[in-house]
Order: sequence, then structure tokens, then C-alpha cells
Amino acid sequence: MLTAEIPRNGLHKSEPASVCKVWDADYPWDVRVEKICRSLCRAYDVHLVSRNSKRRSTYERHGNLHIHRLPVVPSLPPQIAGALGFPAFFNPLWIRAIERTARLSSARVLIARDLPLALATLLVGRIHRIPVIFDMAENYPAMLQDVWDSAGARIGDRLMRNPRLARVVERVAVRLADHILVVVDESRTRLLEMGVPSRKMTVVMNTPDLSRGQQPAHDSSRGLARNPRELIVVYLGLLEVPRGLGTAILAMREVRRQLPNARLVVIGSGRDEELFRKQARVVGVNDRVEFRGWVEYRQALDHISNCDIGLVPHHATVNWQTTSPNKLFDYMSLGKPVIVSSARPTARIVAEEQCGLVFSDRNPRELADAIVRLSDPSVRNMYGNRGQEAVRRQYNWETDERRLLGAIQNVIAEREFSECESATRTKLIKRQR
Repeated sequence: MLTAEIPRNGLHKSEPASVCKVWDADYPWDVRVEKICRSLCRAYDVHLVSRNSKRRSTYERHGNLHIHRLPVVPSLPPQIAGALGFPAFFNPLWIRAIERTARLSSARVLIARDLPLALATLLVGRIHRIPVIFDMAENYPAMLQDVWDSAGARIGDRLMRNPRLARVVERVAVRLADHILVVVDESRTRLLEMGVPSRKMTVVMNTPDLSRGQQPAHDSSRGLARNPRELIVVYLGLLEVPRGLGTAILAMREVRRQLPNARLVVIGSGRDEELFRKQARVVGVNDRVEFRGWVEYRQALDHISNCDIGLVPHHATVNWQTTSPNKLFDYMSLGKPVIVSSARPTARIVAEEQCGLVFSDRNPRELADAIVRLSDPSVRNMYGNRGQEAVRRQYNWETDERRLLGAIQNVIAEREFSECESATRTKLIKRQR
């Protein structure tokens, strides 16, 4: 990756039009941000504004992708620097960074990823007359509610991560945004019920690249060591109570009675990791639950390739009733049968594609029964093949990329038409005078 300075007079006319995307965390890395940026780079110069809690270079360029990180003050302690870079919609540091990047890159459209910086991006868009797309990768107020319900609210959270305030901010954001990207049909339905017009939304799911599904990144030297007689169930993702890993750990107590060689492999980290480790010890399945910790995404796919069943045990909270995780499609693309909870989006997809089993959320006995049913290799192959075919046919990034680029092109065209119409009207008024 090359390091340089952003041109101060915008882009040269020979260069492609610019898109500015705002991401509220550090980059790299996020799978959805990476996929969207890679797709946008096919048609645009992409300027990504991101946080800089790891104190990296404030500007880097990789092909058509320009990464603009928040400025760093070396003399400040990391805790204070982190607080200054907190992605709040009223944070002037973020507003200035978005405004400067949008202005110097001559951005044709702004894309705000998730709620924290949506209003800051909308403010810049209004000032510079740039259309704004709100990439609603999750039901953010409901996600915050899950955090409050499972872990309680710290003093700072009552202002900065308050679900009630987030709901108010969300209502303003969806009304002011020129267009909204949602990750699943259930999210679109929720916004329709809030009064958002259908024409203002596009479903862009968290699906994998077809090329990856056709040629898995499997590397046996990096995969999981295993006994061929074992049945390995894998969970990939954050370790947080609402994501249901606790249900899976309880299920393993029953599973081990019927399948002594069954093992649950947990790939990921999170705020509740120690809670889950303790639960495994208390339940008496510590030897059947393996915590692998956080691993780089592509290595995680290698691990999944060497497992037998993919697990999505999320609690059916409002959050998981209106969003869909990457891991469901990761499992399917690698030909793994899936077991999902009764949260609507994942349960609907699995039922429609007949690529796995559904259990009632927070019900460890039903989950255990599902794991035992999938101990039959022929049943696993049947479900796995169906899931992989569904990815090839429908649930792939190539399909979602077309939707994404089409939505952006439409937003830019609508703004250009509106400005042209306004300019024509102004000329007519002047002639009449």
C-alpha cells in the first residue's frame, strides 16, 4: 500500500468520479466495508473516512481506494485520543474529516455506514449539496438494546450508546437520507412500517463472492486438527450473549451423551468470552468446547472448511429479527449444512432453501436434537449441497454488487436531473424578468 497526500484541488478530470464512504471504526478491517469498497472501485474513485484508534498513517492509497483516517495527536494518551475519535454524530472532528474529504475529492455521493455517523454525513451532504446514502448494516437501536439488556448500561452509555436516543436519530436519518441500503427483506419491511418509501430502499445483503465459493480458501496446514470420526460444529462471530453461544454450550451437554466425539469450535472474541468459558466449565463440557479466539477472516474460512456444521444460534430479539449475519452465507458457500435459531431472516432463508435445520431460540434441547440429526453424513451432504447451490443462484455478492452500483447510479442521476431542472427553471425566471 502506497502512502501519499490527497490532492488539494480535487480529482483531475480524467480520473473517475468520486464516492466518499464513512466508516465509524478502524480500517482495515470489516468484511462488508471491504466488499462495498472493492465493488465501488470498479466504477469510482473511493475515499473512505475511518477512525484511527490504532494510530496508523492518516492517508493511504491502494489503487482506486483512498483511506483517510482521523488525525492523530501523539502527545495525547491513548484513552483521551480514543475519546476524541468516538464516532458520535455531533463530534466536530468527524464532521471536519468528512467535510474535508468530500470537498477535496469532489465526491458525487456520500455513503454513511451505520447510524453513529449518519447525521454527521447528512450535515456535510446538505452543506455541499451532495446526496447521502445510509448503509444500514444492522438495526442499530435494537443492537444497543441487546447490549443494555445483556450487560447493563454503563454511565457513559446512557448518553453515547442509548437505544432511545438512537431510535430518535434513526428516524431523522432515514427521513433525510436520499437512499437507504438494508441487508435483508425484514429490515426493509421495518422501514416501510416507519413510513420510508419503497423506492428509497435497496436490499444489499451480506453475501460472499462467488469466486470464493467456487474455489474455497481451504489450506489444510492452517485448518483445524481433527479426528476423522469427530463431528465438528463451528460458531463464527462475536462472543456476546444475544448471539446465542450460551445456548450452544448448554446443548453440548446433551450432544455429548449421544455423540461422544462431537465438538463445538468457537472462532471469535468479544466482551462475554470469559462468561462463556466459565459456562463451559460449569456445565461440564469444557473438553468438548474449543475456543480458538480471533483469527484473520480468511483463516477463519479455512477452519470452517474443515468443520461439519455451521451454527447461527442468535436470540430472536428485535435486532436479530431484522438483520442477517455474514456467517450464514459463509457456511453455505463452503457447502456446510447450517443450524439456525428461529430469528426470522435466517430461519426464512434456511427454510426456503432447505439447507439446514431451525431450532427455537434459547432452546438447548432442540439445538442438541438438530446436531444429532445432522450426524448422518448423507443428510449433511444433502443440506450442504443445497446451501451451496443457493449461493451460486441467488445469495452471492455479484448479485448484490449489481444492486449496490445500480442504487448509487440512480441516486447520482436523480441529483443531476434535479440540479439540471433547477438550473433551467432559474434561467427561465431570469428571462421572464
